[in-house]
Amino acid sequence: MIYGTCDERFSAVRAAFARNFEERGELGAGVSVMLDGERVVDLWGGSANSAHTRDWQQDTIVPVWSLGKAMTALALLRLVDRGDVDLDAPAATYWPEFAQAGKASMPVHMLLSHRAGLQAIAEPLPPGAHADWELMTRSLAAQAPWWEPGTRFGYHVHTYGHLAGEIVRRVDGRSLGTFVREEIAEPLGVEFYIGFGPEHDAQAAEWLPYVAPPSEESMRPWLDVDPATLSGVELGRYLAYRNPAQSKPGFTPNTREWRAVEHPSTNAVSNARALATVFGTLARGGTAKDGYRLLSPETIDRANTIEADGEDAVLGRPNRFGLGFQLTIPGVRPLGQGPRGFGHYGNGAIVGFADPDARLGFGYVCNQSGRSWRDPRNIALIDATYEALNRLG
Repeated sequence: MIYGTCDERFSAVRAAFARNFEERGELGAGVSVMLDGERVVDLWGGSANSAHTRDWQQDTIVPVWSLGKAMTALALLRLVDRGDVDLDAPAATYWPEFAQAGKASMPVHMLLSHRAGLQAIAEPLPPGAHADWELMTRSLAAQAPWWEPGTRFGYHVHTYGHLAGEIVRRVDGRSLGTFVREEIAEPLGVEFYIGFGPEHDAQAAEWLPYVAPPSEESMRPWLDVDPATLSGVELGRYLAYRNPAQSKPGFTPNTREWRAVEHPSTNAVSNARALATVFGTLARGGTAKDGYRLLSPETIDRANTIEADGEDAVLGRPNRFGLGFQLTIPGVRPLGQGPRGFGHYGNGAIVGFADPDARLGFGYVCNQSGRSWRDPRNIALIDATYEALNRLG
């Protein structure tokens, strides 16, 4: 059963959403679309757990993974808007310990665009280290860049949230999770959590990891090598995923411990409605329909300007970043069909993006992980959205 609302002009999205359950292995999911501040699609359906004993509800929340990186960047950009942070100033201006290991002059904008060369920590970390904010930020402050900052870029898969989030914490005084909740989610009337209490556990869907078929080629073949044979950037690439070597036993997305910590690179939790609302607000110049200003048009334009483009030194495939947001790469890794789309993919098919030319915000979440980033389910929904838009003229 599919629940929610859908403007009849966007009936193609509802049909594609239903086919995801019928043909593409969907378990539970939500999709939402904002058009110039109006919600034209808000659908959900399926099961919130693998036992099929809990239906997906309107308020169901689920891990959205790397969408936390986009929200971390948005938090820092709000401080830029206020004049509290200068993107061109050294990060050590706000975080003095960061000046260690040759990083004294590294500008803030480099932390936001995956160009800092701090995708990994060389010092061996204990299991569960990503959940220890003080340990991570102390280790990152002491870490020397794996490449000359600005000469290349590589996805800071587990360190991005701590790097940008520590600037927010030092300048504002609140933790990153608190800042996001109080300055972004609550004013927009949506749920987006980077760390939350047991009061929301009943809303949380069970997350099911992707199980690749035996015939499927590995997306990260460089992880199947002996790290003793690696050095320099290649070792940093390996350690980005393997240090710490393992997580704490039982520390999984479906546990209270995982939900409680603030690890903004990967443990954000939200729903499609929130993603579409945030990106829909950015798509219309940064101001919500009720007048709440999320970000100025000038800062949005700066964030949606290419800072890093080409082959990602960590992922080994094409990628493109502005300030915190992934930028569309038409024909390769698009974010919608507009020429200036920006947003972020999350693990296992989750995606949220803004199309400023169409003044559109899109969000899709699910609990059955697929092959990141583009997946038949999100492709079908995005195509149906633009099919409807094209009919509108």
